[in-house]
Formats: sequence, structure tokens, C-alpha cells
Amino acid sequence: MKRYLFLTAIAVALVYYSCETRHRNDYISLQGEALGTFYSITYNCPKNKDYHSEIRTLYRQMERSMSIYDPESVISVINESETGGETDSLFRKVFKKSLEISRLTGNAFDITVAPLVNAWGFGTTSPMDPGPAEIDSILEFVGIEKVRLEGEILVKDDPRVRLDMNAIAKGYMTDLVAGFLESMGVENYMVEVGGELRLSGRNPDGNLWRIGVDKPVDDPAPAGRELQVIIHITDRAIATSGSYRRFFIKDGRRYSHTIDPHTGYPVDHNLLSVTVITGTAMEADAWATAFMVMGLAESLEMAEKNENLEAYFIYESDSGKLEVEYTEGFSGWMRETPPEGKPEEELPEPVEK
Repeated sequence: MKRYLFLTAIAVALVYYSCETRHRNDYISLQGEALGTFYSITYNCPKNKDYHSEIRTLYRQMERSMSIYDPESVISVINESETGGETDSLFRKVFKKSLEISRLTGNAFDITVAPLVNAWGFGTTSPMDPGPAEIDSILEFVGIEKVRLEGEILVKDDPRVRLDMNAIAKGYMTDLVAGFLESMGVENYMVEVGGELRLSGRNPDGNLWRIGVDKPVDDPAPAGRELQVIIHITDRAIATSGSYRRFFIKDGRRYSHTIDPHTGYPVDHNLLSVTVITGTAMEADAWATAFMVMGLAESLEMAEKNENLEAYFIYESDSGKLEVEYTEGFSGWMRETPPEGKPEEELPEPVEK
């Protein structure tokens, strides 16, 4: 597969709304908060039905299963147990997919990395700078091989093992809502949870959904956000992971929130952001996280060999400039906005492997 080099930026402002319902023609938009993040859903319902109540019920089920902020959730009870505990069907679905992605990425994706995340202050604590001895001691109980499912029970080989599924759970939440909408006969929708998206059909203008990829800048405010590229896409899931918004600086050194589970330290490479397109948001979410751990060269090689996903990488060159590389299939979604009066349907279809 060919490699491409591309660089552009378009100014944009992103706004989140409180939990509410908005209507545009026969499309309905819902916004709110769940699992410690925001969600935004737009869909076209043949019956003009507002499904916000049902969707909030799905989110509550996810929080009771995988929220590390709920002390009574399935994952929290397991984390506090010395041996493990009972699971539910949602937990098992995400756990099994986590095992699969871990195997495929050489354990670059690892849901047992929570103790390291906390040690560096990116969990529930303040920024820290743990020493080598502390990191080595934590690595003794980090590793996906230290947990397993026995029927409906998750077993921990070490009582200190802690799980954190945030790097895949938001994607699964996105898929759950998308599946629910499809079961209700909805064909046109965009579901976004914490930046993970699932798309189907057409947008309210009758065109493909237009999704922006953030330019990796440090300013977290909406007014300071710019787009690196806009993709026109449908019937796919998208997730982006980056190291440029969550970090701390100590003694002149920048520490990323992305922790390498092999070394126990924040990643130290030039990859700033990766966007993954694949069939489900859960997979896209996990792959994007894994690629941020693996770095540009290894991730691009793996993405080019995987016929089920496409990826777009933004990195910093040796000269300090932002540059990108992406898989050939990704280029099929990168389109200019159609000229006025020309419908998007007349444009070439995206490249597929």
C-alpha cells in the first residue's frame, strides 16, 4: 500500500450542549453526559420518535458495568476484590474484545494499565513523577495475562490488579446506541460518545457525514481547536486518540497521558494523533489507543496489513513541523466539499480494500 504525506488546517469551533433534544426537519439531535464524557446523537426516524429516554437507560447500564467512578459498578467491585468477581454481559463483551486487540497488538492495548495511569497522575490523582523502583513494582501486577474469564467470573491472579476499560468502553457505548437505533428502523444516524463515532446513511443535508480530525494543538478550549482534515464518510466507525491534550510538564519535561504497558512510562515518540476507521467504534477506539502506544512506523505497517481498518497519523517531524501519513484506503474518505449545486452522490465512491 502506498504512503501519503499531507498537511492542512481549517479553523473550527466545537460546542457541547447539556442534556436536551433538538429537532431539524425530520432529524432529531440529542446531547448529554455519560461515563464521564459527553455524547451527541443525530438521527432520522421514520416515526419522528424521540428515543432519548431509552438511550439514557443504555448509558446507565454501561455505567453500572464499566464506570470506574461508580463504586458499585461491576468493574469497581472487581478492582476492589482480591480474587475478582461476577461480570455482566456488557463487561464480558468488552473484555473479550480487549483480549483480542491485546493479542493483535503485542499487548500495546492493555486494560490492566490502570495502576500505572494512576501512578503518573492521569487517573484519580494529581500529576506525579514516580521513580524507577515504583514503576518496576507496579509492573509486577500489570498485564492482560493476569486476568481471565471463567464462565461469568473474572479471575485475578494478583489482588493488586486493577482494570480500566475507558479506552474501549466509550466505543462500545457508541455501538450499543447505534445498534438500538437500527433495531428501531433508523437508517440515517451519527452517534458520538467522547469523540468515538458510528455513522450510517446520510446527514440532514442528504450528503455523507462530514467529520473533522483535530489538528494536534495544546489549547483544549473549543475556540483554540483547528481541523487537520475533514472526511466525508458513512457506514463506518471512527475513533481518534492523541497525546497532545492530556499531559503535564515537570522540570521542563512533558509527560503524555498515554502509558506504555511494557515499560510503565509515558510514550516518548513523535506520534501526536491517530484516527482509525473500521467497522465498529469499540474496535476503532481500542486500535487508536494501541497505535498511540506503538508509535508511527509500527502502527502504519500494521494498519496497512489489516484489511479491516484504515488510519490517519499526525506526527512531528525532526524539524518540528506537523506532518501526516495515512493508509491508501483512508484517502477515499478525504474529499473536498461539493461545489454549490453539485450533489455529493456524483463524486467518486471511497476507496475500499
